[in-house]
Amino acid sequence: MPEFIKGQELSRIFYIEAVKPILEEHFPNLRYTAGRFGAGSDVLGFDTPMSRDHDWGPSVHLILHEEDMPHAKAIWERLATDLPREIRGYSTHFGHHDSDGTQVMDVPSDGRINHRVRIMPLRKYIWQALHWDIDQALTVADWLSFPSQVLRTIALAWVHDDKSGEWGALRDKLSWYPQDVWLYLMASSWGRIGQEDHLHGRTGYVGDEIGSQIIASRLVRDMMVLCFLQEKQYAPYPKWFGSGFQQLDCAEELTPIFKQVHQAQTWQAREDALVAGYEYLARRHNTLNVTETVSETAEKFHNRPFRVICNNGISDKLLEAITDPQVKALQDLPSLIGSIDHFSDSTDLRSYVTWREKVKTLYE
Repeated sequence: MPEFIKGQELSRIFYIEAVKPILEEHFPNLRYTAGRFGAGSDVLGFDTPMSRDHDWGPSVHLILHEEDMPHAKAIWERLATDLPREIRGYSTHFGHHDSDGTQVMDVPSDGRINHRVRIMPLRKYIWQALHWDIDQALTVADWLSFPSQVLRTIALAWVHDDKSGEWGALRDKLSWYPQDVWLYLMASSWGRIGQEDHLHGRTGYVGDEIGSQIIASRLVRDMMVLCFLQEKQYAPYPKWFGSGFQQLDCAEELTPIFKQVHQAQTWQAREDALVAGYEYLARRHNTLNVTETVSETAEKFHNRPFRVICNNGISDKLLEAITDPQVKALQDLPSLIGSIDHFSDSTDLRSYVTWREKVKTLYE
């Protein structure tokens, strides 16, 4: 096996050295965006040598201008005959695993390259990724039903060339949530924390250590989601959620705190670590300057011996700062459910965007 190269870099080399010269020679006026988009650990830069066993290798997306799509078949065929058989020691030809349909690098039997240059218009790509028609204005329900893991692959996609300018314009539109949607999502995260921040202690108090550990882990996850929101970064899907968290500014201080939560042997020690996390995030909230200053100190839950952060009213203050009528209308619903990322960790619901129309009805 040749030396490992990060998939993003291999895609760039493949495009610059192999794909682009063919396009310039045979399709000189083509309008397109070239990059590495979509699913795959390499899209976000999290791939390792282990990633090479399937759906990895020299790969480029060509997002064609709609008017140039009649050339798509000719482009694919030209690449199939003219591409080199390998780039940096990696085959440009792909076969399939019969069992699951994944693609693996292989040796062509007849000289034609079954390459991974995927050609489509922007409209089709975004429809497949988000189930959203790019000609339609984005609504609040759209934003709340878009999984953050998909938005991240668009916002952080590795672009090699944007000759059409279409991708850059779209990425600017989807780079982050509108201000009031952002406030609503942070309010929802604080709301989730407030619903359970006293429960890990209550379960531990009656000797249910497993229950206490489970709830504490849920609280850590909720705090990590809030960290992504506070730093205006879309969270990746579960396999790379922790790796993405390590790239945040807050990770240096919070990682040891979260480890203490998971390593604690008693609910009291667990609470000490959780409180340190709550208070750190309250301090970070105050630096955002999106509400009046909130208390940064955890307090007792009623007269019980459990310290919580929900008493500071941070969620309510965020909701009060919202002015967009569509977002304010969500406050009339019975509860604060947040986005799809808040109320579901279902892989199917968050990965198969055909569910999105049904999810949108929750907000309409």
